[in-house]
Amino acid sequence: MAASYPPLAEREIKNTICLFDVDGTLTPARLTASPEMLDLLARLRQKVAIGFVGGSDLIKQQEQLGAPAGNVDVTTLFDFCFAENGLTAYRLGEQLPSNSFIKWIGEDQYKELVSFCLHYIADLDIPVKRGTFIEFRNGMINVSPIGRNASVQERNDYEKYDREHGIRKAFVEKLRERFGHLGLTFSIGGQISFDVFPAGWDKTYCLQHIENEAKRPGGVHYTTIHFFGDKTFPGGNDYEIFTDSRTIGHTVTGPQDTMAELKKLFDL
Repeated sequence: MAASYPPLAEREIKNTICLFDVDGTLTPARLTASPEMLDLLARLRQKVAIGFVGGSDLIKQQEQLGAPAGNVDVTTLFDFCFAENGLTAYRLGEQLPSNSFIKWIGEDQYKELVSFCLHYIADLDIPVKRGTFIEFRNGMINVSPIGRNASVQERNDYEKYDREHGIRKAFVEKLRERFGHLGLTFSIGGQISFDVFPAGWDKTYCLQHIENEAKRPGGVHYTTIHFFGDKTFPGGNDYEIFTDSRTIGHTVTGPQDTMAELKKLFDL
């Protein structure tokens, strides 16, 4: 039987929500959340509203957050689910209006951007290349020099290599030079890739959904928004929401650190 939670307006700590990055915050990168993490989040949800905000699509978040609990629908485990930074959004299991990158950029400019990326990757001299170098998502493209089909070991090796040789950093610089006029943001996140999306479509995009809560009949005006993430440095994909004036940012080093911080902050 699914656990029951107080209505949003009746949580123990009023007008407060905790938002979490997924990879490196709730789960090890691309792996699944531990039963301990899911249990702690369920206890936290009794006290405050909770939500995740990730760059990946909902299918990946389902695999990482829903599967370990026995294929439970991830939209039932959080009050708010913000896939693709909130371009795909759920509130208490119901989908909210969404937006699309391709609609925004137009087919011709999109093709030019993708062609440039593929040519650049083709000419890169890196130790290994696998597959799925560009992943099209609803609100962005995710570009990976090594390819998203890399194994866990290959990802770890590449992350080390990338830190030493600045492959993604140099790639992003070239894209800024070539496509800077389009109003795009290039954000390095995870181990092997970076995201490309319209300016303002970073993780702060999800905050509009939180603000819209106050406009609902009997809705909650969230005055305290905690955000937990591991890539909170300039250029990291948590940086914009971490430094936003509407949030209280917490930098964590991994799931264990997130759990320790939550226990301390909310007496769990």
